[in-house]
Amino acid sequence: MRWDWHDRLHLLGLVVVVAAMAWLLLAGAPGDSGARQASGIERAMERELAYQARAAFLQQIYGPVEELRRQGQAQQALLMLEQLNRNYAGEAHGYILKGLILHEQGVLEEAVASFVQGLRLNGDYVDQRSPLSERARIQNAVDEGLTTLGARARANPDNLSVAAALRNVYYLQSRLAGGCE
Repeated sequence: MRWDWHDRLHLLGLVVVVAAMAWLLLAGAPGDSGARQASGIERAMERELAYQARAAFLQQIYGPVEELRRQGQAQQALLMLEQLNRNYAGEAHGYILKGLILHEQGVLEEAVASFVQGLRLNGDYVDQRSPLSERARIQNAVDEGLTTLGARARANPDNLSVAAALRNVYYLQSRLAGGCE
């Protein structure tokens, strides 16, 4: 089969079209990067506004508990938290607050279990960039749990409640290290 000028022209046109399509797919449409950048900024603003709204909501709901905690009325704060946790069962903040109060009271096993419940609902509490971060306080509980509960688990290897508490400490430790569910 011979290639005449008509066939060569069609082949050249086909190569040009394929090259142009590849260039558009790889480089993007003109002005597209500005639109992507603008949508990225809008998403970041929406995320920041959502964080601020969430923080305001949590302050409104859990503010009285925080105040009772600051005044040293831990038992009243825990009672109020129980009611709030029933009303807002899917909210992690109540579990984190409960863990903080219990840790301050020296009830390490229950504090760690409460932290685990909260982090399973929302991992923002160990994220350093989050306005809700309680990373340092959770890290203190983990450090204390590793020494205290670790020694108790070695002394009583058949104690299932200590083993479960130590598993919770290991879970928190992995979340603090950047692990996920």
